[in-house]
Order: sequence, then C-alpha cells, then structure tokens
Amino acid sequence: MTLLIIGATGFLGTELVRQARGAGRAAAATFHARPGRASGVPWHHLDLRDPHALDAVLDAVRPDTVINASSGDADWAVTADGAVRLARVTAERGIRLLHVSSDAVFSGSRVHYDETALPDPVTPYGAAKAAGETAVRLLHPDAVVARTSLIIGDGGSAHERVVHELAAGRRRGGLFTDDVRCPIHVTDLAAALGELAPSRLTGVVHLAGPDALSRHDLGVLIARRDGLAPSLLPATTRAEANVPGPLDVRLVGTATQGRLATRLRGAREFLRNP
Repeated sequence: MTLLIIGATGFLGTELVRQARGAGRAAAATFHARPGRASGVPWHHLDLRDPHALDAVLDAVRPDTVINASSGDADWAVTADGAVRLARVTAERGIRLLHVSSDAVFSGSRVHYDETALPDPVTPYGAAKAAGETAVRLLHPDAVVARTSLIIGDGGSAHERVVHELAAGRRRGGLFTDDVRCPIHVTDLAAALGELAPSRLTGVVHLAGPDALSRHDLGVLIARRDGLAPSLLPATTRAEANVPGPLDVRLVGTATQGRLATRLRGAREFLRNP
C-alpha cells in the first residue's frame, strides 16, 4: 500500500510521516511552503486550491490511500473547497481517503457528541471544517471522516507553546477555564489513523482522549510535566477575553474505540510526570 500524507509538514502530518517510515510503509508527503525534514520520503508541493496540482501529485505518487491532515484554518478555499476537490478526485480514482476533521464543527450546545452527531458550527473555522467533511461524506461515501480534538505532544504542539510563553511572560492573555475539550496525544492519533488506513472501516470516527479538561486545566498538567509553576498561568474565560467560540465540546468515541486496537490515552495519563 502506498500512502500519501497531505499536510505532512504540520504537527500531525510530521508524526504520520515518522510512523509510516518506522513501520516500513511506502509513503509520500506533500508540503505547501517548504518540504519537511524527513528523509527517505518523496516530497511533493501541493496547493489544495489548485486542482491541476492535485492531479499531478496523484499521478506521480499513485497512492492507494490518502490521509488529509492539512490545516487551512478558516481559509475556505483550502479547508472546505480543497476537501471537495480531494474527495471528488480520490473517489473517481478509487483511492481510499481518510479526512481529518475537528470538534470545531460543533457548537457545544449538546456538550457530548458521538459519531452520529451532525455539525452545527459557530465559528468560521468550524464552518469550513463542517463543509469539508460534509463534502467528503457526499462525494466519497467509502471515505473515513476522523474528527479529533486538541492535539498535544511532547512539547511541539501549539497549546504547549502557549503554556510556555505565558509562563515566561512572553505572551499576554490567559487560558480559558470555560473551554472544555478532550485532548489526544499526537502519537495516539497518528497510530489510530495508521490503523484505519488499511482497514475497511468507513464513515465518521471520533479520535479523542477520554479526559475532558478545560484549556486552563490542560495547561496546568503541561506546566507540571515540564517543571513550570502552574501559578504562572493566568486564567480567563472566553467572555472575559471577548473571543467567540464553542465552550464545552466533548467527543464521545466509544463506538470508534471499540473497533480499534490503538488505545487513545487521556491527558491525565500522557501528561503524567515520569
């Protein structure tokens, strides 16, 4: 099986490449600005806004499976329209597609969301992700839409950088106490996607950890792991910071976890001090 990882220079994409190489899996990777550092993997420039570029990459790689781990943020042309192009082309070519989506597709009004929940986004980013996953499900019925939550690592994630910047006084603001998510470790997420790639599973899956934590509580765990004083982390709320967005969004992945060998750890476990 030849695997094409789109968005391979991102945080998740980098781990997907690392695990694919470690498993001896034939893989290729795409980049937008500059190639990644991983050697032994062919790198291809790709702009998802360009349908001709997408065709050229697929012609060159001839993958059996594509994992779309790209992050276009709220850029509709990348996050939504790019997903439409990718779903249409991979379906036409008979290529398996795993499309990584986000818990941002939900408003938080229900708090708990299982794999059957329908998107009801309240932010531009959430709307773009919801449009992208809806297009994938419509145009490529055999694809997998993998919703996930805050992705944490061993120091390299965006949230971990924010924690260190706040603790060092290099960043203003604070961590929300009213914004709850179910963080997942990047190695667990990449392993689950790697397990799903050769499987016959289709439809929506939820890949998130079992622990529901506020961003501030998560920051405290990160600080303790990294030897920082939690008291250095200012606390605030979305209302106080005047930042709109969903509050309590908890991905329920019981059905998904029951079909995976990969165990998705909670943040209290993977951020525990050695």
